[in-house]
Amino acid sequence: MSEWHTTITPPAFARLLRTARAPDGDGRRSAYRTLAGQVRTLLADGRLPVGTRLPAERELAAELALSRTTVATAYEALRTDGYLRSRRGAGSWTVLPEGTRPPADALQPVPPDQRDTVIDLGVAALPAPQPHLGRAAARALEQLPAYAAGHGHYPTGVPVLREAIARRFTARGLPTSPDQILVTTGAMGALQLARRALLGRGDRVAVEAPSYAHSLQLLRRAGARLVPVPLARPTGPQPQWDLAAWRRALRDSAPRVAYVVPDFHNPTGALVPEEQRRALLSAARAVGTVLLVDETTAELGWGVDDGALPRPTAALDRTAQVITVGSASKLLWGGLRIGWLRAAPALVRQLAADRVFGDVGTPVLDQLIAAEMIAEQLDEVRAHQLQRLRASADALAAELRLRLPGWEFTLPPGGLALWLATAGTSGTALARAGERIGVRLAAGARFGVDGAFEDYLRIPLTVPPAAVPAAVERLAEAPARAARGGGRAPAGGDPQPLAV
Repeated sequence: MSEWHTTITPPAFARLLRTARAPDGDGRRSAYRTLAGQVRTLLADGRLPVGTRLPAERELAAELALSRTTVATAYEALRTDGYLRSRRGAGSWTVLPEGTRPPADALQPVPPDQRDTVIDLGVAALPAPQPHLGRAAARALEQLPAYAAGHGHYPTGVPVLREAIARRFTARGLPTSPDQILVTTGAMGALQLARRALLGRGDRVAVEAPSYAHSLQLLRRAGARLVPVPLARPTGPQPQWDLAAWRRALRDSAPRVAYVVPDFHNPTGALVPEEQRRALLSAARAVGTVLLVDETTAELGWGVDDGALPRPTAALDRTAQVITVGSASKLLWGGLRIGWLRAAPALVRQLAADRVFGDVGTPVLDQLIAAEMIAEQLDEVRAHQLQRLRASADALAAELRLRLPGWEFTLPPGGLALWLATAGTSGTALARAGERIGVRLAAGARFGVDGAFEDYLRIPLTVPPAAVPAAVERLAEAPARAARGGGRAPAGGDPQPLAV
């Protein structure tokens, strides 16, 4: 569970409560049940982070024009149900019921002998773009003998790939030199190196809520204390950062690092506008927080023109305050375990020296293939992959609206997934039911802190359009199966596969 406390003011809490729909039936019951139900809804949605200190009963009663008895009874109901904890002198703060915990198991791919019977909606990853990968591999094999004459260890990366990545950053509006690039074994390798350099056990890390499941788990296992900052409930077509919540979290918890995914966010697909990036940079700078920006999905804008894309976040602050992580896995192919980190040259050298005691370097052949695709084929590859994502998104949106009209989602401008609100059905229970009917699902709680987003699913946009009807048909069977299996998932229940 989260161990930090931030305080929400009575006016801010009242505004948040007005956006929360009470669970079915609460509006026809007593006021205290409605209030308690709204708080539970906000916690489940991740809009009220675990660890938030709530206003005193008298202050909230005055703000909501309710009796103090009503607020006190609502608080007591929340304490009884495990959603609130109180201590004399410290006030009351939000928690989740005992036993709730984030799933900790790693993804196990669907075995080859089950791929004809199991539809995998847990993995958001594209197949390799062909014939582009084959051509790049052939060209890389031609170049390999020149590298084979040496020891093959390149702690910072093969120069030709560092140059190609630096040129791509520059083309996107962030002037970059090769000495600012460290090639890693996947984006998770870059995040691991950055984590070791920046964080000690017990340090706080501010994260979006929801956020990328694997990164959250990496930080948890390293002993970081996660400070979830909710995305704002969208007033337009897409979620955005809640800057007031970010300022509170930065002020109250003083995190060492803030980990964000502003470019086609995983799992929501949101694209954060440049003015919000500037505002967060300013707030982080004021408290000395380093921004760790995950750009692994930054090239996946299938629903927006390139000319409308914001510049990379690091382009808005050229200091060492921003460290950027990227990857070839999402655009090129996950089987090429190629990631990178962009930072100040001194930090790149430090991280390269540190990694020698781990993986020494990334496989040379994979680097040469990636360099060929980025330097010579990037426009063609992007067009190929974005067309795939766009077609899958259109097919999924149409089928979901037909078969599951009560579920809510917004078609994002890019990224690899749809973020579905499941009309109050536990995503974890749906995932369990899906295993029984041959569809693998990624429950929303995997993308939250302390069990938030239980009533959500992430659905990948990597399903071929021809396979979408069958996939959604099975998905539509899951709610009834979940209900027969007991409805909501029990706290601390059986873990399900973590979603890539």
